[in-house]
Amino acid sequence: MKTHKKEIVIALTAIAAVALLYFGINFLKGRQLFSDDNTYTILFDDVSGLSASSPVYSNGYKVGMVKEIAYDYASNGKVRCVVSLDRKLQLREGTRAEIASDLLGNVQVNLLFDQSRGQLLPPGATLQGQAHKGALDKAADMLPQVGDMLPTINSILANLETVSANPALQGTLYNAQLLTQRLNNTAQHLTALAATLNHQLPQLVDKAAGTLDNTTRMTSNWADIDLGNTMLQLEQTIGELQRFTQQLNDRTSSLGRLMSDSTLYTNINTAVMHADSLLVNLREHPKRYVHFSVFGRKDK
Repeated sequence: MKTHKKEIVIALTAIAAVALLYFGINFLKGRQLFSDDNTYTILFDDVSGLSASSPVYSNGYKVGMVKEIAYDYASNGKVRCVVSLDRKLQLREGTRAEIASDLLGNVQVNLLFDQSRGQLLPPGATLQGQAHKGALDKAADMLPQVGDMLPTINSILANLETVSANPALQGTLYNAQLLTQRLNNTAQHLTALAATLNHQLPQLVDKAAGTLDNTTRMTSNWADIDLGNTMLQLEQTIGELQRFTQQLNDRTSSLGRLMSDSTLYTNINTAVMHADSLLVNLREHPKRYVHFSVFGRKDK
């Protein structure tokens, strides 16, 4: 009897170990054995990298996992993928699924919802799947277009090489360099001028203020001048000048005869010549004129 008890304990222990191992492996794979999730079928053309227990995401949130992958021989080479999704998730008509992988190589299924908000899909419905096009796939799609563009690119490069070898372009670049240097020099001069003005501006303002004060005082002095009396005196002076001018122009008057008669000029010129001759004779023969008053004797 004791022998049978020991065998029964060993058998129960082995069964429990197998059950724990089974449940543990499924738990590590992310499978829920007693879940009530809804199952859906997704048809893919290619499931490279996808395996059972791969996660299913909706907008970056995990909503289920892949339960089974099988090749469907009756659907022209389609691969049937069965997924279990959270019962709270409601799928509508037009919902699609795509296989995507991250930089680390982890493969997952992403659900893409249609914005038209069609009718709800019942559990067990079939969805259409597709492969996510990464950067390499997009680059591969662009290769034909790039090939068509190569002749144009070669032509552009040849034109650029011709233009770059043109001496005129080098001269233009040299002139641009000179212009840049001149602009830098001008900027430095402007900076120095601004500094000088900043230093001398207070003095200029003080001088301008002094000039304005002098102008104000001058204006006030002009305001104090009796302009009426000054103008009257000026008119009188002008009248006297006009009368004097008339007398000079009138040959019947004394001033007119004095200014217009040439006899007076001739007489004055003759008197000057005689005075000059007298001075010459006095310088040459001073004794003729001096001895009468100095020595009081006759010339021998």
